Amino acid sequence: MGDSKSKVKKMQIDIINFDGKAVGKVELADQIFGLDPRADILHRVVTWQRAKSRAGTHAVKTVSDVEGSGRKAFKQKKTGNARQGEKYNVHMRGGGVVHGPVVRDHAIDLPKKVRSLGLKMALSSKVKDGSLMVIDSEKLTAAKTNAFAKQLKKLGLSSALFVGAESLDENFKKSAANIANIDALPTIGLNVLDILKHEKLVLTADAVKAIEARLA
Repeated sequence: MGDSKSKVKKMQIDIINFDGKAVGKVELADQIFGLDPRADILHRVVTWQRAKSRAGTHAVKTVSDVEGSGRKAFKQKKTGNARQGEKYNVHMRGGGVVHGPVVRDHAIDLPKKVRSLGLKMALSSKVKDGSLMVIDSEKLTAAKTNAFAKQLKKLGLSSALFVGAESLDENFKKSAANIANIDALPTIGLNVLDILKHEKLVLTADAVKAIEARLA
């Protein structure tokens, strides 16, 4: 009689160092890194994420917000002009604005299950495209942007998102800060939009464990 608990399928990928040499292997869970990406799910999550990041603080003054006298702009007759009332009406220069933007929250609702599924599919898309790399550690001995840029060139990385575990090495953050198209995040900040807008996704070995613990 077989085991009633289904076994978690895993694929293997090489772990490399910053010199590009393989130093081991890591297993990736299929239910997180082996899904078939769906464009509609990824689109929904990216739309939710971008809407949530909008400030929504844009606004204009309506008639009730414009300060000014209620005095008539000019006399009713014998001026040759169309008769006018207050100076702050919407058709007057400096008056209120009709149907302009108001302060509001642009966020939309999206179920947690869909958000989680979108993140799994974004990770899976990088595996499917061969755009996922796993490094042994992001720790650097010194914060030197020039030296780090040469290491990235050796690895063929011109657009990459680095993901560490709970926190990132300070030397690494300082070295990567001024390099275009290179970004770094701890696992807690991992999101669909940042994954998709970079050509490569680079995870540390510890980040793989943290991601699987977060999305399991």
